Amino acid sequence: MTEKPWWTWSSLDNRVLEAALGLALLLVGLFGVVLPILGVTGPLSPIRSREVELDDLPQGPDIASAGSVTLRGTRTAELAFAHPDLTERLLLVLPDVVRASLALLILELLRRMARTLRDGEIFAARNTRRLTIVALAVLVMGAVVPVLDAITTRLLVSGADLGRSIPFSYTISGPWLLLALLVAAAAEAFRQGARLRADTEGLV
Repeated sequence: MTEKPWWTWSSLDNRVLEAALGLALLLVGLFGVVLPILGVTGPLSPIRSREVELDDLPQGPDIASAGSVTLRGTRTAELAFAHPDLTERLLLVLPDVVRASLALLILELLRRMARTLRDGEIFAARNTRRLTIVALAVLVMGAVVPVLDAITTRLLVSGADLGRSIPFSYTISGPWLLLALLVAAAAEAFRQGARLRADTEGLV
C-alpha cells in the first residue's frame, strides 16, 4: 500500500498564494510608489532625508549645515532638507520608487506564475520567460539601483560645501546578485522542464 503524502498542493493553497501576492502588490504599490509620488507632487508631506556614507569621520553629531540642508552623523549620516524643492523631492524618492517598481514587476510575474499552478502548467514556456525577467529585475535591484542612489545623492549635494564630506560611492549588493543567479538557474530548470514536457507530449 502506497502511503499518501501528509500534504499536497490544493486549489485552496493556490488561491491563498495568489491572494498573498495580490496583497503584497497592493502594499508595495501604495507605500513604495503612490505615497512617495504624492509626497513629491504636494498632497502629502515629502521625504526630507536620506542616509549617506561619509568620507571623513567627524567627532560630533552635527557635521555641517548649508542653508536648509543639514548633515548629521558619524560614519553613516542623515542628509536632511528642511524645505526641499520639487527637484530635491524627486531625487530623494527616485531610487526607492525604482526599487519598488521593480518589486511590483517581480510580484506580478510571480502572481501570473501562481495562476499556472491552478491549471497544472507550471512548466509552461511563458513561466521560463517570466523567471528570466525576474532574474534581470533582481539583478537591476542589486547592481543598478545602488548606482542610481549614488548619482541622486551627488546631485542633491552638488554645489554645497557639505558635499565634500559625502563621496561618490556605492556598494553592489552581494545577496541580490546571488538571488539573481539562483532565479536564473531556476529559469533554466523551467526551460528544461518545458522541453521535456513538450517531448513527452509528442510521444503520446
